[in-house]
Amino acid sequence: MTEQLNGQKNGKRPKPPSPAVRPLGPVPNLEDHVPPDWWRRIFNSVYLKTDSDVVGDPNITRNEVDLFISTLNLQQPDARVLDLCCGQGRHTFELASRGFMNVEGFDRSHYLIQKARATARSSNLRAKFREGDARKLPYNPDSFDFVLMLGNSFGYFETVHDDARVLREIFRVLRPSGRLLIDVADGEWLRANYEPRSWEWLDKKHFVCRERTLSADGQRMISREVVTHVEKGVIADQFYAERLYTREHLAGLLSAAGLSDVQFDAEIKTDSARNQDLGMMGRRIIATATVRKDWAVQRLKASGALRQVVVIQGDPDRPDRLKPDARFDKDDIETIDTLKSALQQIEGYHFTYLDKHATLIDDLRRLKPKIDYAFNLCDEGFNNEARKELHVPALLEQIGIPYTGGNPQCLAYCYDKALVRGIAEQLGVPVPRAIFVKPEDTTFDMKLSLPVIVKPNFGDSSFGITQRSVANDHGELLNAISDIRTRFGYEKPILVEEFLTGDDLSIGILGNPPTSYTVLPITREDYSAVPADLPKICGYEAKWQPDSPYWNIKSVRAELPAKTEEDIVELSLRLFERLECRDYARLDWRLDSRGRPRLLEVNPNPGWCWDGHLAKMAALGGMSYSDLLANILRAAERRIASDPAFAGVFLSSDATARPAVAG
Repeated sequence: MTEQLNGQKNGKRPKPPSPAVRPLGPVPNLEDHVPPDWWRRIFNSVYLKTDSDVVGDPNITRNEVDLFISTLNLQQPDARVLDLCCGQGRHTFELASRGFMNVEGFDRSHYLIQKARATARSSNLRAKFREGDARKLPYNPDSFDFVLMLGNSFGYFETVHDDARVLREIFRVLRPSGRLLIDVADGEWLRANYEPRSWEWLDKKHFVCRERTLSADGQRMISREVVTHVEKGVIADQFYAERLYTREHLAGLLSAAGLSDVQFDAEIKTDSARNQDLGMMGRRIIATATVRKDWAVQRLKASGALRQVVVIQGDPDRPDRLKPDARFDKDDIETIDTLKSALQQIEGYHFTYLDKHATLIDDLRRLKPKIDYAFNLCDEGFNNEARKELHVPALLEQIGIPYTGGNPQCLAYCYDKALVRGIAEQLGVPVPRAIFVKPEDTTFDMKLSLPVIVKPNFGDSSFGITQRSVANDHGELLNAISDIRTRFGYEKPILVEEFLTGDDLSIGILGNPPTSYTVLPITREDYSAVPADLPKICGYEAKWQPDSPYWNIKSVRAELPAKTEEDIVELSLRLFERLECRDYARLDWRLDSRGRPRLLEVNPNPGWCWDGHLAKMAALGGMSYSDLLANILRAAERRIASDPAFAGVFLSSDATARPAVAG
């Protein structure tokens, strides 16, 4: 097994995976146990250990890069190079260390990309990294001079069709006369020489037992690895499959994708320090190909090269009951000014701002012929009514204007906390235990252990959640319900949840899974500045009351066990897709007393302000506020461009703004 085909934690190095994995024991057919998307979860710290004799050996990497540079005659230090399926970035960093200034790594493994980003920060090497799916690359046409696909990272999907999609994307992002170098296992040799069973020591405490067989159709190598720690027991029992390409088959696939001048320039016989079971890395073939095409045509609107975007916001002249004084104040105006300043820094755009809701419909109809799409930042809701947040995208759909962020259905789902809980449970996502209290209920069956937290079932921005919301006895519970009813005037259903005492976590997602997206670093709320006698919550006071002891809560990078972080990422992506979030979202989690994550809520179109949770996550990932906004715009543009209803809205080649991506 080798580096990864496509792009899926935290810059901190995760702890080893949890022990006590229950192995399956003998299985009659390995192929029956290979998950179709095995590549989503297998490239983690265990992978770096099982394959460390190759992917962790700097001498092997240096020798390989010598060969690749020689094969491509790669000499220009300013050449734009994409290391596709870069893993932890070993080839990317070697190229950067040799003076190549425009090298970018791209991979599906969140764990490996975050590891690469951490290395880039600590080494000060000039290299960028993105996370996503190689079948739909987030780059403009003609973006790169060279694409490298190294370390046998090709052939992980179930079908040849998906492999062909990767090659077509490579064709698209390479400039005319750009070149591809692909390093892939010699399928013909492996069919005749693979080891059906083997085992080897990885270090003084870990060993791996491997089983291999050919798939039923003879086209894939099916592998199983059982990794054992001498003290902790089995820590992984994993199955995977890789397609075996011959030179003839690969040449045909490259040609069918539009690539020309296919050559097989060299072979690699890996010589590792352990020199035991090299598996798919035992013998590899090096193929190169060239792109013969015209430059992508830039179809510009009559208004010129600038992309025209209308930004929709809350109405500062209308009341807003979520704000402390029920109106926009100086801080709100400064936040809006900071937004406009950040948007100004994004090259290639012209922004028009609409915040007068009395004329919003007419203004949008008037602007429709002049704009490309809307940047919907009206999280206050139409007429500053929170329950009408979904009305803004509904209006845009009625008028026929594409827009960023969640659609009306998504916003309706996520506004209802109980509904999200139900959907989460259907997806196997753990949630806190809870009861539902309707407005007409005078009594209710308290099935939960105290303490509990009381919150409005409908709403966002922590509306109705204060220090009084945490109840340690039945009297405090009744007072908390009464407080929400009287102080906040809330007459809708109330959710009473068990109060979790573990870390308070948030995760941000930019883009649109499962194809192209970035997971931002997970943050933890640091409650060290909150007096010990107050409950540790990030509620209404923390967001709206500067004189509150909660005002000094900080968001810091979470340091979580690798398995916990992997679970949060995977479950968050599952919810993002099921709830039809789009372009960006934030999900809030909390650990229970045993360190197990429980979903609190899902926030589509989360707060966009410069000091909000999403911006803090982006900053931890090396992304400026302006970069964050630009990435949301780019995500929406890729999504809208693929929508047949808006075909031709965007330029076929966007050579203007290229914001930095989270590092």
